[in-house]
Amino acid sequence: MEFTTKLSGLVARVERGIDRELPPANDAPARLHEAMRYSLQAGGKRLRPVLVLTAAELFDPSGHIDPVPAAVAVECIHTYSLIHDDLPCMDNDNLRRGRPTCHRAFDEATALLAGDALLTFAFFLLSDAYASHASLAADLCRELAEAAGSRNLVGGQMLDLLGEKSPAVTDEMLHRIHAGKTGAMIRASLVLGGLIGGAPPAAIAVLREGGSDLGLAFQIVDDILDATGDTATLGKTPGKDAKAGKATFVTLHGPEHARRVAEAKSSAASRAFLSLPGDTAFLLELVQNLMTRTR
Repeated sequence: MEFTTKLSGLVARVERGIDRELPPANDAPARLHEAMRYSLQAGGKRLRPVLVLTAAELFDPSGHIDPVPAAVAVECIHTYSLIHDDLPCMDNDNLRRGRPTCHRAFDEATALLAGDALLTFAFFLLSDAYASHASLAADLCRELAEAAGSRNLVGGQMLDLLGEKSPAVTDEMLHRIHAGKTGAMIRASLVLGGLIGGAPPAAIAVLREGGSDLGLAFQIVDDILDATGDTATLGKTPGKDAKAGKATFVTLHGPEHARRVAEAKSSAASRAFLSLPGDTAFLLELVQNLMTRTR
């Protein structure tokens, strides 16, 4: 119950931050801001922003620098990637977070622009919210830009598309896909929180290492759920990986092997986080919770 209560409290902080930081829905052009809020306020696990808040609290329990704007910025990047991922030219999906995808609720052009706007707003938010801490603002922008760029998130999406229906996909390429499109943003979430909390370089390195392992474990569980879950539970269309011929640990090795790899990576993340200072109990339980989730 203590874990659930704390998680709910962190998610509530994120939701309030999103509502506070995003442009009002009636700001011109209203249709664009409505679409941004439609997708960003659709709910979801809020894993990445929760990781920002959790890591910041580990190193600065008093919260001298507010981590919420950074948490919102991370969720802006994540949501933009989902909007674009769902477009007909990408995965062509109709359901996200339990309701119609942005391009279905509005139209393709509006969805494309809403994703663009969320991407750019994330960096405005970081530079504006942390303007009085210029060095920190620069570090946060650099970290998030690297995670979201062509060598990580966007590059992972490109490799994901190139791997569809390809018999030449190797384990190495599969790791690169997952490390880019999922792992990089989970790693960056922890690092952003650590930077805000004033974590020393050695601890930042641990957050990177543990975040990379957690990101891979999280994506593999996502792949398993895509193969075994249902629409009502997942809030999105199941079975689309196999239908699209995507390269996943499940499609390449089967669900049992995929589960073993996920468990090994989850354990590695836990070992890394155990070495961090402060009360890591919530973070460790969160790692376990992500392994047993059903959506």
